[in-house]
Amino acid sequence: MSTLKKPDLSDPQLRAKLAKGMGHNYYGEPAWPNDLLYIFPVVIVGTFALCVGLAVLDPAMVGEPADPFATPLEILPEWYFWPVFQILRTVPNKLLGIVAMASIPLGLILVPFIESVNKFQNPFRRPVATAVFLFGTAVTLWLGIGATLPIEKSLTFGLF
Repeated sequence: MSTLKKPDLSDPQLRAKLAKGMGHNYYGEPAWPNDLLYIFPVVIVGTFALCVGLAVLDPAMVGEPADPFATPLEILPEWYFWPVFQILRTVPNKLLGIVAMASIPLGLILVPFIESVNKFQNPFRRPVATAVFLFGTAVTLWLGIGATLPIEKSLTFGLF
C-alpha cells in the first residue's frame, strides 16, 4: 500500500480551504475510489450523451450516391495536398513535377541545418532561416489557394 500524507487539521490555512470546500487533494486523497469510480464514469457518460445528442439534433448530411460514370470536372484532393496537387497540375512535364514534389521534403530536411551554429532561438537573430521559412510559407499558401481555382487562373489568381 502507498504512504499517504496525513492532513494537519490544526493548520489554519488548511482549515480555511476545507471550510470553502477546497484542498482535498492537498493532503493526498487517493484517486481510487474517489475519482476513478465516481467522477470518471460521469464524465465519460456525459461526453457520450453530448455526442449522441449533437448527432440527433444536427445529423450529418448524406451526399448523393456515387456514380462511377459521371466524373466532376474539378476534382480536388484534401486541403493538405493542395500545394503538391498544384505543382503536378501546372508543371507540363510530369517527371519534373515529381522531382519538384520530392524536393519539398528534401528542403524541409535541410531547414534545421541552416544557421544551426547559432545558439539563439530568437527568429530575429536567425535571418536566413526566418527568410526561408517565410518564403516557404508564402509559396505554400500561393500554391494551395491556386489549386482551388481553375487551371487558367490558378497561377495568377485571375488578377492579370
